[in-house]
Amino acid sequence: MPEDSQSSAEAGAEESHEQVTELTLSDNVTVLRDGRRTFYIVGTAHVSQDSVEEVRSVIGQVKPDTVAIELCPARYEALTDDSRWKKLDIFKVIREGKTLFLLANLAVSSYQRRLGDELGVKPGAELLMGAETAEEVGAELELVDRDIHVTLKRTWGNLGFWDKMKLLGAVMASTFEGGGGNDGEKVDRDVIEGLKDKDQLSEMMEEFARLMPAVKEPLIDERDQYLMSGIEATQGDTVVAVVGAGHVAGMKRWFGRDVDRPALEQLPTKRSWTRFLKWIIPAAILGAFALGISKGEGQTFEQMLWAWILPNSIFAALLTMLAFAKPLSVLTAFIASPITSLNPLLGAGMVVGLVEAWLRKPTVEDAENINVDVQSFRGFFRNRFTHVLVVVFASTLGSALGAWIGLGWVLSLTG
Repeated sequence: MPEDSQSSAEAGAEESHEQVTELTLSDNVTVLRDGRRTFYIVGTAHVSQDSVEEVRSVIGQVKPDTVAIELCPARYEALTDDSRWKKLDIFKVIREGKTLFLLANLAVSSYQRRLGDELGVKPGAELLMGAETAEEVGAELELVDRDIHVTLKRTWGNLGFWDKMKLLGAVMASTFEGGGGNDGEKVDRDVIEGLKDKDQLSEMMEEFARLMPAVKEPLIDERDQYLMSGIEATQGDTVVAVVGAGHVAGMKRWFGRDVDRPALEQLPTKRSWTRFLKWIIPAAILGAFALGISKGEGQTFEQMLWAWILPNSIFAALLTMLAFAKPLSVLTAFIASPITSLNPLLGAGMVVGLVEAWLRKPTVEDAENINVDVQSFRGFFRNRFTHVLVVVFASTLGSALGAWIGLGWVLSLTG
């Protein structure tokens, strides 16, 4: 190599080295290198103003070729499109059986939004800052997280019945007023910033894995792999990635390793035997009725009929009423539950929900106000759109309870 060229190359290397060493990076930034490529992983808290400022600072200093953020297209749209609720069709949500999914999503959003209001920062603001600053410095923006619907379905499919109930209870409990802290105490800025501390995070992840290992695997461990592989698949020699601090340790373990992304994107398939579970109650009830008829004991058959109808009707109507549904919806639950419980393809909640939606007639304004109203438990009932969803959930739960009680009662009469 000519002496001038060599001197120039050395000067360039020194300049590059000086650029790196002059960066002002906190402990929240992890630097990973693979040959000529450098990855700056910024670990954030999703309701932290300090994280917002740090993301802007790191991208501004590094001026990367690419900025990767912990979002999928669906979540990115949710953060950037405030009018998305206008597009919701309440009748379509009910018919497609997405009521519970939407309620859970709203409950989690409500919890994060209340935290954000207390701390003066919008949930996910640091991710949006990453996108905004990427445009300012001329970097490519990459959304590297797995589709949220895939993650939720894989998480739900990984849970047993009682774990599902425990998770639902925890999610719905987050909708009660009283702030985001333990025992109703407000969470202050220092607590949120402490969540990015590596020692605290390690302890939290271990506790989470102990309490709900079935949730941690698809929600955190799989996404650690997916995020890291997605970041490594981006273009450019210099990449800044903005991710939740809880993912950083796991991502480091997968740096430079092969990840089977298609396998992580597959939706869970129901085991063949589980497809028959939903037919257990109808088959058992019809079998018991047939047995009662074959015995030629009209009185026993009549008792069986009432043993099936009463708990179905009463529990479905009671829980629908407790959800402050319209009287006609309560009556619909009372009549429909004994019938729909014998048809696994048609739930009582669907029938009751369609009636309630027709009576309440949620408007575009209700849809627009969802983000505001669901910040409190009462808000779910004040907003006509979410009130219908609550009625669907309550009538579904009431019908299910009544069906199991009715089944036990009927079987006890068969001797």
